[in-house]
Parts: sequence; structure tokens; C-alpha cells
Amino acid sequence: MGGSVAERAARSVDRSGGVPPTGDTIQIGIAVDIPEPWGGQLTRRRVEAGDPLAVPAHVTLLGPTEIPTANLPAVEQHLAAVAAAHLPFALHLRGTGTFRPVTQVVFVAVAAGISECELLAAAIAAAPGLHRQTRFPYHPHVTVAQDVAPEALDKAYEDLADFSAMFEVDAFTLFSHSGQARWQPRRDFRLGD
Repeated sequence: MGGSVAERAARSVDRSGGVPPTGDTIQIGIAVDIPEPWGGQLTRRRVEAGDPLAVPAHVTLLGPTEIPTANLPAVEQHLAAVAAAHLPFALHLRGTGTFRPVTQVVFVAVAAGISECELLAAAIAAAPGLHRQTRFPYHPHVTVAQDVAPEALDKAYEDLADFSAMFEVDAFTLFSHSGQARWQPRRDFRLGD
């Protein structure tokens, strides 16, 4: 841990393939990936539910947010500082929950690591220029079905009721979306680095 913000940013893992963003704005999101074998299992479950947004399983720290492309380097520096200030932690996923009837979502619940996710999300959202309107308070979870038939929501809720996974979170990932392709990982930020 330690070093300047620039040194910490240099120690993060760039996954963009060196491809610079194009356009005046870019959509970003920040999440904790769910490792294998659980990540694949939860992603497949979301596909089986018929969810058209079946993105790889994750815990969102910052939902889709549009920023000026010119702000991306400053956001990445902020993320490096946030990562350096937070230590790795255990995340326990267990059982299912739902946001129905407010939204048509079934999720796997975060049973341990809630406060760590909340602290990370708050620190990330404090970045200059990251102004995002939210409809609901932050609640860490892993979506497994969203905006599908009620029967599919019920099935996902029941099928994963006994789900349990525990693993260490040692990084979070910055994703970007150009509007033309799927969400792409840009950079991993190691916690406590």
C-alpha cells in the first residue's frame, strides 16, 4: 500500500487492450466480479431465466454512468486512490431476495461484506464529476433475473434459495460501454495496493 496516486494507478491492471475511448462521452460502471465456479453458474441462471441483459454475474458498486471522455483519466486516478484505501474483504453470497413489487428483480443476497461494499460504493461515487441520479438506496446484491415473466422470477428465486458462496474480494473493475458493444472491462483496481 502507499505511493502516489499515479504509482497506484500504474499498479492497477489495464484490461482495455490499449484501446482509447472514442466520442465525447463514455458510459462507465464499476463492479466486483463473481469468481468461478459461482460466476458462471449465476450468469447461466440469468440466461436461463430469459433475461435479455444477462451480463456476467457481479456486485455493482457504481451503476451505468455517463461521463465526458476527457474525465476518464481523473476518474481512474480516483479509483486507484479508493482501492488503495480499502483492504480486501470476504464476501458471502447466500440465498435469494427480490425487489418486487417495486422492480421486477430477483437476486442472490450478500450475507457478509455488505458494509465493505457500501463503503466502496460511497467512496467511488464521491469522485469529482461522477454525478448519477439514483432511484433507490444502494443495496449490494447479484441480479439473477430482471424484467422477465413472473414465473421465471419465481423459478430463479426458488432454484437459488440454497445458494451459498464465499470468496475474498481483492479488486474491483471499471467497465465501459461505447453504446455499440457490450460492457467491456477497462481496468482492475487492486484493494489495499
